[in-house]
Amino acid sequence: MNILHIDSAITGDASVSRQLTAKIVAKLTADQPDAAVTYRDLAKGVPAIDNDWFHAVRLSPENPTAEQQALIDISNAYLNEVQAADVLVIGLPIYNFTLTAQLKNWFDQIARAGLSFRYTAEGPEGLLKGKRAIIAYTAAGTPFGSELDFASGYLRHILGFLGITDVEFVPADGLAFDRDAGLARADEALDRIAA
Repeated sequence: MNILHIDSAITGDASVSRQLTAKIVAKLTADQPDAAVTYRDLAKGVPAIDNDWFHAVRLSPENPTAEQQALIDISNAYLNEVQAADVLVIGLPIYNFTLTAQLKNWFDQIARAGLSFRYTAEGPEGLLKGKRAIIAYTAAGTPFGSELDFASGYLRHILGFLGITDVEFVPADGLAFDRDAGLARADEALDRIAA
C-alpha cells in the first residue's frame, strides 16, 4: 500500500489537522507495516496556477523553455505522487470557512485534463480511480457538514471529479467552544476507519 500524507496547516506543531493526519497514517501503517508513505507539507508553498502555468502545463509546448519546464516538473511531481498512491490522507484545516489556499493550489496543480480527468460524450470522467481518501477536517468554529462548511463538500466533489469516490472524514470541529469534545469526536471517527 502506498500512502500519500498531505498537510496544509500553517500552525506547525500546534495544528490539530497535522496531529490527526499523523494518527491516521500511524493507524494505517500499524495494520500494514509494509506500507510506503510519501509526505508532502503544502504549508511550505504550492505555486498558484497563472498565465505562465497555463502556457507551460495546459498548452504543453513542444519545446518548452527552461522556465516552462520547471512549471511542468512541479505540476508533474504533485500529480505523480497522487497517481502512485493507494490512499490519500489529507489534512483539511478550515480557514475562513473553506480550505487553505495551499490545498486549493495543490488541487489546481493536479487537476489536469487527459491525466487526472478527461471529458467524454457522457461528461467528465475521473482517471484516478481505485484510490481512497481520508480527510482530517478541523475547525475552530465551522461545524462539519453545516451550511457554513464550504470545504468538505468541495473536497468530496473535486476528489470525485478526479475519480476518487471512496472518501471518509475524520472531523474535529467546534474546537474553539469545546476542544475536548471536538477531539473526542475525531477519535471516535478515527476508531471507525478501517485499514
